[in-house]
Amino acid sequence: MAYLGAFYRTYAMDFWGFGESGKKRETYAVSDFVSLVDQFMEQLGIVHAPLVGHSMGGTVSLSVAIKYPERVSKVVVVGSPIVGSSLAPLLKLSGYRPIAFMLFNMMGVFRAGMKIYSPYICSDPRFPAMMDRDLSRTTVESFLRSIASLRRTDLTPLLSQVKVPAMGIYGDKDVIVHPKQWQPMLRGIPHAVIERFPKSGHFLMLEEPTAFTQKLKTFLDTQPPPAS
Repeated sequence: MAYLGAFYRTYAMDFWGFGESGKKRETYAVSDFVSLVDQFMEQLGIVHAPLVGHSMGGTVSLSVAIKYPERVSKVVVVGSPIVGSSLAPLLKLSGYRPIAFMLFNMMGVFRAGMKIYSPYICSDPRFPAMMDRDLSRTTVESFLRSIASLRRTDLTPLLSQVKVPAMGIYGDKDVIVHPKQWQPMLRGIPHAVIERFPKSGHFLMLEEPTAFTQKLKTFLDTQPPPAS
């Protein structure tokens, strides 16, 4: 955002249950977050804009392009699951109530373990602290229910409805989402632009920030061809 902010007006939105957003809700499903994006844009008077989402945020962004096509001028997904079953096995397990409850009631042990494992997720030395901060701002319920919902999501039957310019950016070393999720995206959206980062994983925007921001800005700057 710091880079793109010099060229575009940019907005960051926390999903319900995460970051600075409200924590008390009955549901934290992908569909809830899709509606939240629509409400966010409505409240701020954003009629039409590109959406860029990382991981679950990209799944939500694609879903907004499908459900609210008038809102979206372009859509970019970064390391996002098109099919929820592509999540790493341990992450899918954490979407089950007993396991999620155990993890969040052993948060100190969980955080320590994640710090040890973090080099396998992202090579950026800032990542452990960033992840620890994000975990501290997430509730058990939001984590449990959102991962459970994401695990059940399958956008493949709906991708043909995405008519706006679309881009998928994936790291070949992703251990959070299967790195070949660009394949179902490209099958469903033949006009999609796919960018692969052979040396990076799930957080490629941290591992190769210059290449990532350049490719993203080039896509955002490119004017779509006139409608025939």
